[in-house]
Amino acid sequence: MSRSAVTADDLARCVRLAVAVLREVPKDSWRSKAGSLEWDRWETVEHLGDDLFAYAVQLSPAAPALNGLVPFVWQPRREGGPCNAVHADPEAGPEGLLQTLEATAALLVAMVRTASPQLRSHHTFGRSDPEGFAAMGIVETLVHTHDVTDGLGLDWTPPAELCSRVLDRLFPEAPAATDPWPVLLWSTGRADLPGRPRPVTWRWDGTPRDEVSGRA
Repeated sequence: MSRSAVTADDLARCVRLAVAVLREVPKDSWRSKAGSLEWDRWETVEHLGDDLFAYAVQLSPAAPALNGLVPFVWQPRREGGPCNAVHADPEAGPEGLLQTLEATAALLVAMVRTASPQLRSHHTFGRSDPEGFAAMGIVETLVHTHDVTDGLGLDWTPPAELCSRVLDRLFPEAPAATDPWPVLLWSTGRADLPGRPRPVTWRWDGTPRDEVSGRA
């Protein structure tokens, strides 16, 4: 059965929507805990930008790494904080933090647009292609924006068709439902579904779907 591919335009749209709602986060809330995470809201957005950077650089070398990450140094700023290669300057404030997110997202959008669809590169959750890295970037953006906005009364309800495409690409075994956004939150351990307690552990499969179907 044919499916709708995840595109660079999808990723650009997703980040644009996320940045719009993140600009509504009160200034005094950025150092408060983000949803169910052990990070604060600032650290969570910093981690999101770092994810997008990491995905972009995985696609960038002439011979992409197939068995590991491009060897940047990832390290936390505090014990228990996210291990990042990219850190935002705290002196730039929330607007500067969101500028770093837009910048790293643009790198990934550009790489997804220009990389060959046949390219493969390493990811812990399955060696993937440019479409897969775009889908991963979207999932990271959707769920971490949920983490940041949780408890603030801000409306973060992503487009259903965007959620459906990334579920189909990365979580093909996810339960079918009329509303894919709760399914995506359930798939990433952030919500319950009727009759389905939230997963304690979870992972997506970034392997291209035609390669999955072709396995013995």
